[in-house]
Amino acid sequence: MTTCITGTGLYIPPYSISNEELVESFNQYVDNYNTEHADEIAAETVTALQPSSAAFIEKVSGIKSRYVMEKEGILNPEIMAPVIAYRNLGEELSVMAEMGAAALKDALADAGLEANDLDGIILACSSFQRTYPAVAIEIQNEIGMVGGFAYDMNVACSAATFGLSQAHGSIVSGLAKRVAVVNVEITSAHLNWRNRDSHFIFGDAATASIVEDLDTPRGYEILNAKLFTEFSTNITNEYGFMDRSEYLAAQTEMYADINEPVTPKLFLQNGRKVFREVCPKVSEIITEHLHENELQASDVKMMWLHQANANMLDLILRTVVGKDADKSIAPSVIAEFANTSSASPMIVFHRYKDELASGDLGVICSFGAGYSIGSVLVRKV
Repeated sequence: MTTCITGTGLYIPPYSISNEELVESFNQYVDNYNTEHADEIAAETVTALQPSSAAFIEKVSGIKSRYVMEKEGILNPEIMAPVIAYRNLGEELSVMAEMGAAALKDALADAGLEANDLDGIILACSSFQRTYPAVAIEIQNEIGMVGGFAYDMNVACSAATFGLSQAHGSIVSGLAKRVAVVNVEITSAHLNWRNRDSHFIFGDAATASIVEDLDTPRGYEILNAKLFTEFSTNITNEYGFMDRSEYLAAQTEMYADINEPVTPKLFLQNGRKVFREVCPKVSEIITEHLHENELQASDVKMMWLHQANANMLDLILRTVVGKDADKSIAPSVIAEFANTSSASPMIVFHRYKDELASGDLGVICSFGAGYSIGSVLVRKV
């Protein structure tokens, strides 16, 4: 049995926001806030907000722009969130399913398959727009796939590699012969665009990968995977269905702004701690994974890494391969896409998968909240 990734697809949202556009909006919000609270700031009962700059964003992250599903609301200093209309469930395709179906159709075409060739769909993401019915089943219905199974799973930014591992396992166990792994991220909706430390990090996108059991291998053979989790609260997004009950039970400072009780629960991270703790562990997991397969870092021709931060990518590359490592081994799309959470390593794989020669080894690796880290070892057929 040979399990291969035979096709990939990418959906890019219709709008892009440059750092310059984002900073103009954010700084207008800062000016408005500081003017509104001028007396409290003077009395030192309120801390003045600090402006941002495009140069600062690029220096700390490597990001120059990001794609989003809605732009005007994000750039409106009075709103600073995507304004996306509700779609009637069962009557209209949800935004998340629309993005995922588009990426999956692209991947099916790349693999030369039809929807009914699939046995399963795994929608692996960091955020879902509803609890149930599973968005994966909605995607299954939208592409016209009859029979089989579809389910949602969440391992934050590591969902793509965990999803690939689940697809591989489903095939090895005999549950399926062909499984699609779909990663859809509307990160613009879970981001607090008023937080100077994180308002620039994320972008929206969707990817899809086709995993098949083949007698005649093609594409990229999945050799095996290594998964790791460890509990941490340094990256959180606590927004969920219990918010109403918690809000009613305790009117605390967390909910001081009654019009936006969810804001304190949106994406938060301790960036410095994440950098210090996650980077070494990612390097350790990749190195251990290679050693378990009796491979050296020099055997790896490409690492398709989660696009969290340009500095993190550089550190992981140098730690795994060596301080003089060729940066082309770990290609990056973060300048264009920003951090697209679970979709990010598959965007890089989609963009650069054709650059390796037959027999070349590569590692798809993602990492994020949890902490969670996934490493998938592949070989170009």
